Amino acid sequence: MGSGSGIRVRRVYDPPEDDDGSRVLVDRLWPRGISKEDAAVDLWAKDAAPSEELRTWYHEDRSGDRYDGFVERYRTELGDPGHTEAVEELLALLRRGGPVTLVTAVKDVPAGHVPVLVGHLENALDHR
Repeated sequence: MGSGSGIRVRRVYDPPEDDDGSRVLVDRLWPRGISKEDAAVDLWAKDAAPSEELRTWYHEDRSGDRYDGFVERYRTELGDPGHTEAVEELLALLRRGGPVTLVTAVKDVPAGHVPVLVGHLENALDHR
């Protein structure tokens, strides 16, 4: 999965590819069953991920009815001081050029936090 902004998205369990560029883990928790060497990440931006409280709330009800509320709450969190430094670090990587691959352990990437984060980053790049 890629975008016109140079942001790519992959699961951390997929083998790294030569064109990944900077690989950034964007999960709050380290993925189970994978070593740091196998993950091949250059940066772990755990503060760019949803808060533990929001993550727990979203996963309490797996029926899918909470996604819109999750997206709204996560977008709000991304503007909070606890996330600002991690988001700015990601934006600085993107501004340097070259691809940035956001990696995650999430099984269903389209229903997770990464598409929201990508949208937030792209919006910030478009407005600076």
